[in-house]
Amino acid sequence: MCGIVGYVGDKNALQVVLSGLQKLEYRGYDSAGVAMSIGATVEVRRAVGKLSQLESSLEKTPLKGVPHLGIGHTRWATHGKPTEDNAHPHTAGRISLIHNGIIENYLELKKELMSKGAVFKSETDTECAAHLLDHYLQEATSPFAALQETCKRIRGSYSFLAIDATSADRILVAKTATPIIIGVGEGENFVASDIPAVLPYTRKVIVLEDGDIAEISKDRIYIENNGKVVSRTPQTITWDPVTAQKGGFKHYMLKEIHDQVSVSADTFRGRVDRETGNVELSEITFTDAEVQSIRRIIFVACGTAWHAALVGKFYFEKFAALPCEVDYASEFRYRDLSLDKHTLVIAVSQSGETADTLAAIDVAQQHGASVLAICNVLGSTLARKVKNTIFTHAGPEISVASTKAFTTQLITLLLLSLKVGLIRGVTNLEQSKHEIDALTKLPTALEAILKQSKLLEKLSKLHHRARDFLFLGRGICFPIALEGALKLKEISYIHAEGYPAGEIKHGPLALIDEDMPVVMVLNQSAILEKTVSNLKEVESRGAKLLCITDTTLAEGMINNRDGLVTVPFISEALAPVLLNIPLQLLAYFVAVHNGTDVDLPRNLAKSVTVE
Repeated sequence: MCGIVGYVGDKNALQVVLSGLQKLEYRGYDSAGVAMSIGATVEVRRAVGKLSQLESSLEKTPLKGVPHLGIGHTRWATHGKPTEDNAHPHTAGRISLIHNGIIENYLELKKELMSKGAVFKSETDTECAAHLLDHYLQEATSPFAALQETCKRIRGSYSFLAIDATSADRILVAKTATPIIIGVGEGENFVASDIPAVLPYTRKVIVLEDGDIAEISKDRIYIENNGKVVSRTPQTITWDPVTAQKGGFKHYMLKEIHDQVSVSADTFRGRVDRETGNVELSEITFTDAEVQSIRRIIFVACGTAWHAALVGKFYFEKFAALPCEVDYASEFRYRDLSLDKHTLVIAVSQSGETADTLAAIDVAQQHGASVLAICNVLGSTLARKVKNTIFTHAGPEISVASTKAFTTQLITLLLLSLKVGLIRGVTNLEQSKHEIDALTKLPTALEAILKQSKLLEKLSKLHHRARDFLFLGRGICFPIALEGALKLKEISYIHAEGYPAGEIKHGPLALIDEDMPVVMVLNQSAILEKTVSNLKEVESRGAKLLCITDTTLAEGMINNRDGLVTVPFISEALAPVLLNIPLQLLAYFVAVHNGTDVDLPRNLAKSVTVE
């Protein structure tokens, strides 16, 4: 998500770190900072905005010498707004520290550290790690021992780089569930969150594994895992710099499809109590009484976010027993509306800058409705307009066609519906715990689906010359049929239509012949048998049938076994998340075979800021 770079050697560390951060700008960020070791001091500089702002600050007030060790960070805000105080590095006593990831138990740690005299200057979870490491330095035998104790106390995902001002010839590194690599040089070493940052200097890279903690100096790389010394063999990177920015993937879209394994965990991590079944959404300021007074929900969104809202409707009806409507934001703003304080309007947006969605929220507020937003960008216009904004933690999404933002929107909507259901007494803790247990299995299930990429590539090659596609689904999977059709038409320029499977006999069945691929999204549910009947109606008319399903029963349901893609089943509520991944891959590979610009499809923009 954020960019991390560290350097120790004979070069000017500031130049190396800033150059490395520039190579990671494609990841997106809203503030930047560096900590540089010069003589017996560590100088920290931070700025809001792009690296150019930080560079301007350094030009106005230069460092007091040439540093040969330093760390730098570009931050995509999660905990706390994009401000200089919230920018990394964070300083506590002897420690200057940068961090990627999310610390689940930061509130607990913060309370403990404050009771011992720690003074916090930011809203971030990261500052807890800096204070905790500084605390253990007071009693540890070495900075490395203090790092060991710190990592024992932290729950969540993290990559840390830290400098101890009294041992400023080394960089302390820790890694769990968030990527970090070491670039191996001659008389110098590098650390980064992604490979492009180090490629101008070295092609030898060590990829740290979960649980690794390291101490890196100019001539030494020392790594332990679970108290044991380990040796990690360097890999030789042959990628060109552009490919490296994409993590070795051909396109940003494919990288972002694979990112869903990690960002799905980032979305629920720190927000669920696996033992009790409770859901914690700290961004929400509504009182329980205000939540209980809600009588209906209206979702407003555009494009892919509108499809997420359609799934959200099922979640809220099931877990919160609230009637829901889903409106295109562009239509909602021009309706004759009947809203009051008992109506909750939920805006769903990746960028938080979509003009129609912003206008819809203005209209809702003018009519006295309560409002809430689900958004990916802290500091966006939507987040500033709406006090109650839940952030999806998808990280920067560069490809125009939304993938990981959609997945994190679905997870966020599920968490919100569970929270509202618990407050309203519709859902009990045991039911919530069942869904949370399923969520914890989600990253592994997503990883298993991605291993079927070659099958989806094979299917796409069979059908990429088709002029029309029909996507069918029922119940909670109907919105996924719509999303699958949208992805295909966005990036391959093939006409595609999503339709409720039960409605095909009222018109679309006339379109079906042996030249039309039909994609059926089929999940385990109370209407499984009825959906299978719809499948048979299509199959009997000679369609090229592709079945995406989470039920093994489908193996005996369709004649075309080569067109069957099975995903794991972990819960009915999460079926839309899992069943959508093959559709993303199908659209991607069809577009690749057709030679279109996958990341920048014609006529489209990532954020639609006009009506």
